[in-house]
Amino acid sequence: MRAHLAPLAARPAYVDADAFGADLDTLARGLEAQRAGRLARGRLRTLRRQVSVFGFHLAPIDLRQSSDEHESVVAELLARAEVEPGYVSLDEAARVALLARELAGPRPLRSPHLQYSALLEGELAILAAAAAGRRRFGPRAVRHYVISHCKSVSDLLEVGIVLREAGLLRPGPEPALELDIVPLFESIADLERCGEVLDAALSLPVYRSWVGSRGNEQEVMLGYSDSNKDGGYLTSNWSLYKAGTDLVRVCHRHGVRLRLFHGRGGTVGRGGGPSYDAILAQPAGSVDGALRLTEHGEVIASKYADPDTSRRNLEALAAATLEASLAARPAHAERERHVEIMEALAKLAFHAYRELVSETPGFMEYFRASTPIAEIAALNIGSRPAARKRSARLEDLRAIPWVFSWAQCRLMLPGWYGFGAAVEQWLGAGSGAIEELRTMQRSWPFFRAVLSNMDMVLAKTDLAIASRYAELVPDAALRERVFGRIAAEWQRSRKWLVEITGETAFLADNPTLARSIRNRFPYLDPLNHLQVELLRRYRAGDADERTRRAIHLTINGVAAGLRNSG
Repeated sequence: MRAHLAPLAARPAYVDADAFGADLDTLARGLEAQRAGRLARGRLRTLRRQVSVFGFHLAPIDLRQSSDEHESVVAELLARAEVEPGYVSLDEAARVALLARELAGPRPLRSPHLQYSALLEGELAILAAAAAGRRRFGPRAVRHYVISHCKSVSDLLEVGIVLREAGLLRPGPEPALELDIVPLFESIADLERCGEVLDAALSLPVYRSWVGSRGNEQEVMLGYSDSNKDGGYLTSNWSLYKAGTDLVRVCHRHGVRLRLFHGRGGTVGRGGGPSYDAILAQPAGSVDGALRLTEHGEVIASKYADPDTSRRNLEALAAATLEASLAARPAHAERERHVEIMEALAKLAFHAYRELVSETPGFMEYFRASTPIAEIAALNIGSRPAARKRSARLEDLRAIPWVFSWAQCRLMLPGWYGFGAAVEQWLGAGSGAIEELRTMQRSWPFFRAVLSNMDMVLAKTDLAIASRYAELVPDAALRERVFGRIAAEWQRSRKWLVEITGETAFLADNPTLARSIRNRFPYLDPLNHLQVELLRRYRAGDADERTRRAIHLTINGVAAGLRNSG
């Protein structure tokens, strides 16, 4: 008697992509067994590969929200449930104790009979959509929850509260956490404390059990952009390196595998530069077979738009990851001394940078007048405003427009400022000799990558063109004071870079890039001069739509010519 199969439309859908992939594997094995291997290695193999890479979801999504928003949501939940009316006023120890008690059990805090703020409803609605997406497309569709501006253990536990409310965390003797909780440490101060915060979190039984339910793996994201805006180029790079070292040590002590997520941007001021060198420059043990990194804007197009170029870039990433994980690194005989030197240089660079951006009267006024920051904010690039709040403070300005604006006026200040002053003061104080820095450059991949990236940025700066942008500042005294300081620091940075590397020209070790810049810039420079004139007219009252459009076109052209500018 023949079996009658139900119509396709009436059959249940695949539970997940793995079940679909298993059926495809069965088909492939059957074809091979029937000596029809060519069919199995044709379109079927392509489909199997697509299923293994993309599942049913195509591209995974990371959830990301600021710790400040989590604090507000949790405070409201606790207050409306009459658990704790003054959560925000509690100190860190009291917060951790309260949250740990709440997370020990499955009781929700949200009631269907109460009304809540738009913020709370919106945040939980997003998590509900994420949970629905995981049920429909499989768990790989949404796997990570990134906490921006993570500063403390309570920031991690607050995310546990909101995930529990959405059914993405089920507490109990064997808790089930469905998303990786990924702290993002961004400022210099937060990077300095990240090891301490993670150590305290992993020492908490409730948080350690969550990590255990996720395969004993902890992902941590490091913020290149905001740390640079906060502390300058040299200090940011050193703080990120130390953070990686601290996190490796903490995770090893707790028996947890660390995976670092590098929040790099396209420009050097936001962690850009050759990815291969950047991976090899990471602290020993911090790669360990896996890492994540971000690619932004024009970098995506330049690296991955063409299949052959994309393959080469992916191969470089894979090769660097393997080499950093498996290759034996030679013993660093002078490691302690080099760390001591970097610590001293980073502190001096930090003071030089903060003295300019925070302690110079009128600096932000100079920045807003001498760069097209206001015009960039009006561009349809990205989903976020240029500033987090309506204020003129540097702290509230987002890192992307900060770096992008300095690139437009051809100064690229976030990629080098503070280095020259740091080296000059360190040598002037008799703390060491120039030969020590030369040895560091030759023997330490980290320091060599820092100098190499700075070399590229200095090669792309043009003080003559930048001086034309400075003329847009109405206050002549402010213009001369700030631009004079920037120009002097550029000269110092160039001088000491040359002294350390021994090269008399920029990009001496990269003739291909040097030739590319030499060929591109004669076409790029007129765009800058045109942009200055258009900005002058526009700010003088010429609000014609064609003028605004022309400004935006020059911004796009300058960015394309510089390439790694944002």
